[in-house]
Amino acid sequence: MTSSHSDIDPVPTVRLDLWLWHVRLFKTRRLAADAVQGGKVHLNASRVKPAHVLRVADQVSVSRPGYTLQLIVRGLPSRRGSAAEAQQAYEESAASRATRETVVEQQKLAAALMPRSTVRPTRQGRRELRRLRGRE
Repeated sequence: MTSSHSDIDPVPTVRLDLWLWHVRLFKTRRLAADAVQGGKVHLNASRVKPAHVLRVADQVSVSRPGYTLQLIVRGLPSRRGSAAEAQQAYEESAASRATRETVVEQQKLAAALMPRSTVRPTRQGRRELRRLRGRE
């Protein structure tokens, strides 16, 4: 009797871009794939492709504006579930968490100091604001 490949229980794996989307680090799988392709996501301190295989205990780093998330893979969800389910699929390092909280606090303080108008800007005013902020 010969054994087939279906008898072997493989180690569970999932694509990196799919995992990033499943654990809600990106809104779409396309955005996750673009981030991996653009070098914003590293797996075990190496730059990889979006289809690279991800396993439990791998280290994933995701660059965000102002900080970098350092995550350890704890689970491989088979679907995009709730935020509570997603958070159980990874563990953030203590240093990464401290840095992220510091940056978030700084952003809140900067937003609080930003002057706000009591009236809604006109179309011309919105264009002027975008131009001043360097977004146009």
